[in-house]
Amino acid sequence: MSKSDRYLTVLDERGLFENSEHRTRFKELVDCYGEYPFFTKGLCKCMYLSAWDQEHFAIILQVLSDLAIGRERDTEEMRIQGDALAERENGGEYYVYQLSNAFLDGEVFVLEEGAELSDAYMYIIRRALEAEKAIDEAEA
Repeated sequence: MSKSDRYLTVLDERGLFENSEHRTRFKELVDCYGEYPFFTKGLCKCMYLSAWDQEHFAIILQVLSDLAIGRERDTEEMRIQGDALAERENGGEYYVYQLSNAFLDGEVFVLEEGAELSDAYMYIIRRALEAEKAIDEAEA
């Protein structure tokens, strides 16, 4: 079983996909990009987070397409774009981009004390952190 298949399986087994669309978008990403040299555990976590909705899926799809055709060699440009997008946002979106960058950097995400987030964004972040743990365990 490939690494990307293991990730999909563990996320499925733990019920971490919100709906069939979330799962389908994630599967499409790992099926298309899971064998590329730039595919990492951190990128997989970003894929899970980006597959949450169509808007974020479209953003990551464009970045991954650029990586696949060789415009970029690693996820550093994705990281830079995440910083730029975060700076234009506030509230929940800001923290979603910060979480994505933490995934790419292989760092622990810590929500700022006093961060004001809606329940919906808190839920997304909590679920993404659960997915992070599942992906880490699948890697072990």
